[in-house]
Amino acid sequence: MTIDRRRFLKRSGLGAVGTVAALTGAGGCVADAVARQPGAERDATLAAVAFEGVHQAGILTPAPPAASFAALDVLAGDRAGLAELLRTITARARFLTAGGLPARRGSQSPPSDSGTLGPDVPPDALTVTLGVSSTLFDDRFGLAARRPLRLTDMRAFPNDALVPQWLGGDMMLQLCAGSGDTVLHALRDITRHTHGVMRVRWRMDGSLSPPRPSGVPRNHLGFMDGIANPAVQDLKVADRLLWVVEGQGEPAWAVGGSYHVVRLIRMDIEAWDALPLHSQETTIGRYRADGAPLGMARYTDVPDYAKDPHGYKVPLGAHIRLANPRTTTTEPSRIYRRGYNYDLGTDANGNLDMGLIFNCFQQDLLRQFEATQKRLKNENLANYISPFGGGFFFVLPGVRHARDWLGRGLVQA
Repeated sequence: MTIDRRRFLKRSGLGAVGTVAALTGAGGCVADAVARQPGAERDATLAAVAFEGVHQAGILTPAPPAASFAALDVLAGDRAGLAELLRTITARARFLTAGGLPARRGSQSPPSDSGTLGPDVPPDALTVTLGVSSTLFDDRFGLAARRPLRLTDMRAFPNDALVPQWLGGDMMLQLCAGSGDTVLHALRDITRHTHGVMRVRWRMDGSLSPPRPSGVPRNHLGFMDGIANPAVQDLKVADRLLWVVEGQGEPAWAVGGSYHVVRLIRMDIEAWDALPLHSQETTIGRYRADGAPLGMARYTDVPDYAKDPHGYKVPLGAHIRLANPRTTTTEPSRIYRRGYNYDLGTDANGNLDMGLIFNCFQQDLLRQFEATQKRLKNENLANYISPFGGGFFFVLPGVRHARDWLGRGLVQA
């Protein structure tokens, strides 16, 4: 079936044609991988995730069901103001991720907490992950010489349809938790305590469904998403693909951080749903029912493309084959994906406005994400998806101890 891409993008309001993006987004497991507290009710909270560590939580942490991605503009006038902003975000994140009783104030003062989670804030597996973009290294704060070596603005790739109001931001705040109200409570708390020195430029909320019937969650196209992530729980793999390490030419303060890509990708649900199942499966390269690569039996099976050089089983243009060709040459370009689905309802023309928050982490943007994008140029899947927003960010190293704070090594002289 041939889709008129100009017709789709015209009615969706996104402008130019298509996209290129790796849609195998949701790395890790979801709610069933994060044990509930003993005796908890269905709507009770998940256990706390440790806030302190060499790396920030929310990357290797198993992905819980709810997330919000908020791009932030910094309004602070100087480096001291930026430092105070980062201290405040750290203090709020430390409290929110641990949970507990908010500070009490007199009845004549505004309450210290919104109260939307009740009088005792639950941890609910909340993680707060903060990154910075290249715009933070302009002349406002005198940080140009400290910019991470590989941090650039996100450019438009072939087939993108970028919309300015969904792009950029000085920082990226990724909030993930066991429920949507926990995520929104955290966003509300952090923005309240930073009012006047920071504002939200754009925000997208995401969700994950439980694996059905098993395996990993599915995206809105109906396919399992995030099957082929690299094994970054292995420290050697993580130091090769995920974290900035010593000896790469990066600023010393950046060791322990990671490059973060957020891409907002709308899906042409109506056109996709009109495709025959066989066409859907050959576009992706997997069976829809169980996630197995075409010609194989289980979703965990690893395709051997060397034994299928002509694409008789997994077509040469299939998404999974282009995204991860599984060669020694392309192995260093693998990325760690941790994506979420989004749903904005319907657009002005009554079409479903939904898609993927493509979310990935890597050691090197050019070697990994951009190399993957080049392989996906004009893939068949580009007829049914359209990236329209997002940005490139650098996740700050973790908070090591009680007196430490996010970005301390970056902003301190």
